[in-house]
Amino acid sequence: MAYEGMIAETIAVSGDGYEPISAYLARPLGPGPFPGVVLIHHMPGWDEWYREATRKFAHHGYAALSHNLYHRAGEGKSDDVAAKVRAEGGVSDAQVIGDTEGAVTWLKAQPWLNGRSGVFGTCSGGRHAFLYACHTKNIDACCELWGGRVVMSKEELTAKQPVAPIDFTKDLSCPLLGLFGNEDRAPTPEQVDQHEAELKRCGKDYEFHRYDGAGHGFFYYDRPMYRLEQALDGWEKVFSFLHRHLHAGA
Repeated sequence: MAYEGMIAETIAVSGDGYEPISAYLARPLGPGPFPGVVLIHHMPGWDEWYREATRKFAHHGYAALSHNLYHRAGEGKSDDVAAKVRAEGGVSDAQVIGDTEGAVTWLKAQPWLNGRSGVFGTCSGGRHAFLYACHTKNIDACCELWGGRVVMSKEELTAKQPVAPIDFTKDLSCPLLGLFGNEDRAPTPEQVDQHEAELKRCGKDYEFHRYDGAGHGFFYYDRPMYRLEQALDGWEKVFSFLHRHLHAGA
């Protein structure tokens, strides 16, 4: 049996406007090459769950990078930093796209990458993953987990979020995996229906899986919304999807 090891550390990558931002990197030990995954964190912030998820991807053979979208808000506990960001109206979609492009570009430049990469995000990170996948040609797969506010009313649009992500569906550049709980209210099942209908209309390569008995955040084992059976199946769907699209010869 080969020894299973990994390296995990905080680094800096060039984000939007070439501004350095912090990022958490985890990858298997050894020369690779490994497929790459960039994790886009949720609204609660660049927190422990995302560190652990990053290491989970490394354990499964991926070079994984989770960049800190809230870096510019300063240091501190993830909950406190996230509260400050929310009070300021969140981060702009344009900045998220720029930060994520910087993270993907950094990862793809590493000698131990196999040349293929994808993005993964939950909650607002799911929204951002889909949004980014519609604004780049630099990735090969996108995992959107319960991405709220992909579908937005005109009243919900702001200067920082001027266009609903669903309106960019025609520009989606890679296969998409979507996981959703049927008891969720953000997105609602009706909004997921709209999201799927637009993907079909635009002829996109996608697969959606919807779970009864689950609402928002059903992967979060440290929160009351965790649903063991649905989460285990969901993780299996994630790794099966990424294996198909990110491994050599995909």
